[in-house]
Amino acid sequence: MRWRGRRQSTNIEDRRGRSGGGRLRLPRGGRVRLPRSRQAGFGGGIGGLLVLLVIAWLLGINPLTLLTEGGVGLDPGVKTQTRAPAPSPGAARDDEMKAFVATVLADTEAVWRDVFKRAGGTYSEPTLVLFTGSVRSACGFASAASGPFYCPGDRKAYIDLSFYNELQRRFGAPGDFAQAYVLAHEVGHHVQNLIGVLPKFNEMRRRLSKTEENALSVRVELQADCFAGIWGHYTERAGWVEEGDLEEALNAAMQIGDDAIQRRMQGYVVPESFNHGTSEQRQRWFKIGFDTGEMEACDTFNAARL
Repeated sequence: MRWRGRRQSTNIEDRRGRSGGGRLRLPRGGRVRLPRSRQAGFGGGIGGLLVLLVIAWLLGINPLTLLTEGGVGLDPGVKTQTRAPAPSPGAARDDEMKAFVATVLADTEAVWRDVFKRAGGTYSEPTLVLFTGSVRSACGFASAASGPFYCPGDRKAYIDLSFYNELQRRFGAPGDFAQAYVLAHEVGHHVQNLIGVLPKFNEMRRRLSKTEENALSVRVELQADCFAGIWGHYTERAGWVEEGDLEEALNAAMQIGDDAIQRRMQGYVVPESFNHGTSEQRQRWFKIGFDTGEMEACDTFNAARL
């Protein structure tokens, strides 16, 4: 992906190095969850995957429960080749990573500003919060284990940049375009918030069983993947996409499908627990957005289309 030397977004809130405060609470019944306030956060990542797996083993519960509680799940990662920044303890590398995500965020701003304008609307840009270890949002406290997520309550996306390193090593989804897909997916949730999808989902989930909520969550997440594909469509048209970039994103979508994750973690799949979609679904909906560039093509709520 061609990203160096291009415009960077100023909608970045850098909280790295600060303490987020608070801690994960273990409520009655033994389930670990991220506290919810106002509205649930959306998105995903694994930053502290090993910690979660240890907790899951000790408590005898499905690790996917920990990774997906409150709409938080898994998204794709990066590679460490020279054309894509790789996270490291060094300040220079951290600055490079910040420059990369700021450039990708600027791309999403340009794309969605134009899409909304053509539809007769105005796009309100989200803020991207960079944090280290833990962070507080309007959706509550989150550790790096929650990975990248979007909070409708404050219209901010959150990411601990070390997430990318973990996902590359553990999940085999390298690539700068895959890395950008992570952010584009969270911005996709912001678009859903602006057009009313997330408020409606948060209102409906209170009346649904866990199985029904998971099924609806799949449709929400797949639409965010499709919206990420729309970003990719216009990024390609602008000339910023290089050979192999699309394959990186599709590989990432495959690696973080619910079925692929469950097979990797526990050796079998439980379809009724899926809440982000299968590998095939995530690849297909990203590709639909990428090929069409049209929001109307991203109607994942049409039962016949999944």
